[in-house]
This record gives sequence, C-alpha cells and structure tokens, in this order.
Amino acid sequence: MRFPRSLQSALLSASRDPHSTWIFSDTFNATLMSGSVQRAAEVSISLEEIQARVEAASAGSSRPPTLVAVSKLKPAADILTCHEDGHLDFGENYVQELAEKAAALPADIRWHFIGTLQSNKAKTLASIPNLHTVQTLTSVKTANILNDALPADRVSPLNIFIQINTSSEGTKSGLPPLTAWSDVANSGVVQLAKSIITECPKLRLQGLMTIGALRRSINASQMEQNIDFERLKETRELLHGILKSTFGESAQSRWGEDNRLLLSMGMSSDFEVALKAGSDVVRVGTGIFGERPKKTDEN
Repeated sequence: MRFPRSLQSALLSASRDPHSTWIFSDTFNATLMSGSVQRAAEVSISLEEIQARVEAASAGSSRPPTLVAVSKLKPAADILTCHEDGHLDFGENYVQELAEKAAALPADIRWHFIGTLQSNKAKTLASIPNLHTVQTLTSVKTANILNDALPADRVSPLNIFIQINTSSEGTKSGLPPLTAWSDVANSGVVQLAKSIITECPKLRLQGLMTIGALRRSINASQMEQNIDFERLKETRELLHGILKSTFGESAQSRWGEDNRLLLSMGMSSDFEVALKAGSDVVRVGTGIFGERPKKTDEN
C-alpha cells in the first residue's frame, strides 16, 4: 500500500490523534502502522519538512540550492519513498553500498559520493552509470583514475567538488583552505583544480565542499557566522582569481556554473545557517531519515 504524501501525513496524524473524528478499523490501523507503511509516511513527511526549511532559508537566492538526501546505511525502500515524491539527489559514503543501490534503484537518481574516496575504489565508483557528482576529491592521482575509468559512452562529464578541511581537524579529509597570506598559486587546491581542468576532460570542476567542525555545527544557530563556511567562501574567491587569470574565457565550460564555483556546505544540524551564508548544496541525512546504525567497516 502506498499513499500520496499529503494523504500519508493526514492518515498518520489522524491515527495518532485521540481526539480525531476519523474512525479507523483495527485492520486498517494495523496496516497503516505496519513497519513499511509507517516508515514510508515518516520519511515522506520529514523530506517535505526539510524541503520547506531549505526553501525558507534560501529565500532571495539567485540559484535554487540542491538538497542531497544522505541515505548511507539506509534501506532502498527509504530512497524509493523520496524518489516517488520527486526527489532525485541522494548521497552515499561507501562505494560498494552506492554501487549496489544504484544497480537496484531507478536510473534517473542523481548519486553524489560524499565519503572518503580511496584511489583503489575509484574505478568501481566511476563505473556507476548515474553517478552525478563526487564531492570529496583531494588528489590529482584519484582525479586521473576517475577520468580514465569513466565509460567512453558517458554523455556528460562527472561533476567534481574539491574537499577542503576548513576546520584543520586531523580526523577529516580535505586540502587546507586558501588564505590571503598563503602561497595560493602553489597550493594543493590550485594544483588539483588546474589538473582537473587541463588533464581530465571527462571531469568538470563544479565547486568546493567542506565538513565543518561538529562543535561549530552544534552552535551554528547561536552564531552569526560559521568560520568553516567563511573559510570555504574565501577559498573560492581566491581560487576564482587564479582560474580566471590563468584560463580567462578559454576554459569557462570546464569549471563552475556561470563562471562561479559552487559551495557544498551544511548538514542536518546547520544547513539553514549554511544556506544563509551562500551554500549551493546542502547534505541532509538524519533530518530526513533519522539516526543511522553504526558501521565499523568501510567498503
């Protein structure tokens, strides 16, 4: 049994309301509250709520932001629920899990890889036909492997975000952010960006991504600015300058959108702050699907 989103919400709310005038048979209640139907209703309602919050937080933005529903360690049924509601962008952290889900789920889903990418897993990742974006690239070596492994018949380039470790935490992946007093021209960020543009024709440098410090995310609602987001914005501006001075208009089709690199920043705890700071892509998992089970082995 699958109800439209609006009916799911109404039925679930009414069935739980002791003052509701709606009358439900015991059989219907059992069906409604069965794991699959109840779960679908809850996911659908949560997605709708997050979408509304994204829209409100990005009001006035010149470009509608992309909401990536982070579905790692969640069943395919959850993804199908969102897909049936019209949502297409999903994020996964583990290559093997993404490959298995992509093979089983609708081909029009746009998959975003958002986990740490080991070079020995890059070929497997590149073989996924509807892989839309890799948001965590940090090395020229992995960029070259991805580029060489992409199928010859792939129609569009693979979108790439360079991951920046704006919090300087040793437990996080990412290249150091650019600063006005750093050696920008010789930085790892600039070298990787140039390599993607000049040496990887099957890739397209789409933007920059960060996973901010947890403590800053927790306190984001009380902060006027999140320093991780500000560092990513500064890195983009400095990289813009280098790319424009190096390539001019000759490589505009190879990076960004409308001559502008996109920013992927903001997760369940701070996506509204990120959107108000100018984020183009937010990655929300817990806010849509709830808490995830622990995973000990990456794949």
